[in-house]
Amino acid sequence: MIKVKTRAGESIQQMVKRFKKMCEKEGLIRDIKRNSYFEKPSEKNRRKRKKSQRMARITSSNRI
Repeated sequence: MIKVKTRAGESIQQMVKRFKKMCEKEGLIRDIKRNSYFEKPSEKNRRKRKKSQRMARITSSNRI
């Protein structure tokens, strides 16, 4: 759970901006958008496969 405490002299707009950044950093917004519509199981598998291929490519390029 994301909690934001007010800092001394901080306005509401600044606090909301920090909250949004924290949500973005945690990936909360991305998950909400992904779950807002039905995704076929084949699409989920395709997305996971692409992600694993991308991560494998990144880790292999870092080893060289």
